[in-house]
Amino acid sequence: MATFDTDYPQLANFTPSVSTSELLSELVPPREFFEASFANYIPHQEYESQSTALAEAKAFAAGKSVSKGLFSKKEPTPAGIYLDGGFGVGKTHLLAAIWHGFKGKKVFGSFIAYTGLIGALSFAEAVKALSKFDLVCIDEFELDDPGDTMMMSRLLNELEKHGVRFAATSNTPPNALGEGRFAATDFAREIHGIADRFKILRIDGEDHRHRPVNIAGRKDALDAVQGWLAEGAGNGEKVYADNFDGLLKHLSTIHPSRYGRLVAGIDRLALGGVHLLTDQVDALRFVAFIDRAYESQVKIRAVEFVMTEIFSPEYLSGGYRKKYLRAVSRIGALTDAA
Repeated sequence: MATFDTDYPQLANFTPSVSTSELLSELVPPREFFEASFANYIPHQEYESQSTALAEAKAFAAGKSVSKGLFSKKEPTPAGIYLDGGFGVGKTHLLAAIWHGFKGKKVFGSFIAYTGLIGALSFAEAVKALSKFDLVCIDEFELDDPGDTMMMSRLLNELEKHGVRFAATSNTPPNALGEGRFAATDFAREIHGIADRFKILRIDGEDHRHRPVNIAGRKDALDAVQGWLAEGAGNGEKVYADNFDGLLKHLSTIHPSRYGRLVAGIDRLALGGVHLLTDQVDALRFVAFIDRAYESQVKIRAVEFVMTEIFSPEYLSGGYRKKYLRAVSRIGALTDAA
């Protein structure tokens, strides 16, 4: 493994702290989606479901419902809208467009941001804080363990009593959340209860980043990475350099809800000593880290390692397959952008 010593700051030396008010103020679309709108979401003609999802999302944001035909009655506006599909089909873009187009008090965050909020405030205080909003947008609705399943089910139940509406994205239909990860049957009531609150919209299509999992990623020599760092620093960019195992160890000490703050404002990140991830806990932490880095559009380069090959084949075919595939797609985008 190629490690390297640099004079650049390291993420491993930075522990972000955040107050309750800051947690709430940060519940907005990430930098990548600041300009996301219905107007700049361009459906692919070969996938009709994208046009349908656009129309439904637009109507939902306006508090309306789409008519099914010239003489048919409009359906009642759902309490929630759920955008399901593979990675890279524009789900988060539409979710951000809903947030931007909605007139009312609103919050936008990843699933992990809301579980982090509950951890920071307590469940009762989180309900109290979020019930003041008219719309709650939840990106990457992932249920990785029974505790999260029950907690999010309770949260949606409590917020719905206050008239809160929901919009969410995920890679898995709500009734299938948890399949391949834990005993979904034991939590069917909670999972189906969540699903019943949403109008489910399937979005078909290819990854708009056009990066298949088996893409031949880049492999940079040490000198090339050091030159890349120097170039960024010379341009006044915020540049960081970490050794991979040190970063992984540091991530284990921080709640994933704070990973976004960890990478906020960073332009370039170089990693030395990168290796195949064979520990599932580390792998899932790194997925969460990549999600936040992608939202912040942090350019990444690794020393003598192809970053798109970081997850073991076992993980890419296991219960968390869609999470890992999404991460590979995003790693490809961040390393290509570099």
